[in-house]
Amino acid sequence: MRLLDQKTLAKLNRLELVAHGVVEGMVSGRHRSPYKGFSVEFAEHRQYAPGDDIRSLDWKVYGKSDKYYIKQYIEETDLRSVILLDASGSMKYRGRTADERDGKHLSKFEYGQYLAASLAHLMIHQQDAVGLVTFDTQVRHYIPPRGRPGHLRVILQELDETIPGDETALAPIFHDIAERIHRRGLVIIISDMFDDIDEILTSMHHFRYRRHEVIMMHLMADEEINFPFDRFSDFRNLEIHGHNIQLDPKSIRAAYVNEVRQFTEDLKLGCGRMHIDYVPISTSQPFDIALADYLAMRMGRYK
Repeated sequence: MRLLDQKTLAKLNRLELVAHGVVEGMVSGRHRSPYKGFSVEFAEHRQYAPGDDIRSLDWKVYGKSDKYYIKQYIEETDLRSVILLDASGSMKYRGRTADERDGKHLSKFEYGQYLAASLAHLMIHQQDAVGLVTFDTQVRHYIPPRGRPGHLRVILQELDETIPGDETALAPIFHDIAERIHRRGLVIIISDMFDDIDEILTSMHHFRYRRHEVIMMHLMADEEINFPFDRFSDFRNLEIHGHNIQLDPKSIRAAYVNEVRQFTEDLKLGCGRMHIDYVPISTSQPFDIALADYLAMRMGRYK
């Protein structure tokens, strides 16, 4: 599978995923750090103390106040991020109106593969460290964040080799990953979020308690949102083998659409309270456009 093409990269390379939260890093980069040092971004003044480097004295302040003050700056560091890609059975759903690549409509999982691959390329391109987690009821594979160019091939290979599994267990996975990531940074979740909403939001609190910035990319197919089916049909559970139900979709459409709308609204509100970026994405929208639109909005918001 070719996850990245030149047309997509040309669009995404013009954008940078810049974390607006305070992040920690080991090498000089372009993101804010809690450590104050020498860089181009001014933080604050403090009064001079014996032993301070006199090159940091602010002579303009001295001229106005006749007192010595030192300039302090925000150190620029790299961003460490982890992409969490849902590989559960429900992600196998392939909508009839989904983004089409290589002559076929993308499943939610394939759509998520493209998003994850593009984000990984983007972050390594801007010299940031990125890792990957694939999961269903358990962590399938955890690749710790690294920023070396060769690391992208490791991530792309894992994405390409991962096959969606069966059931979902989002909250326990999120709690597990929150404990594994020791240095605060950016967590990007790519999932249809099909699980108990209270448990999901509790696990989001865990990420925020650990002082991570979180982006939740909520993937759904158009059919899952609008339920356009109009014939008596056999609906199959993609996570539990043999769990099917026959029904007239017209008889439940109104209740179903209202339930989905309430679920997404509750998820959005819960994320908003925790200052988590909630990004609803329909797989009917080309993935590169959806990603570019979000990144452009994010850059405009936090510059």
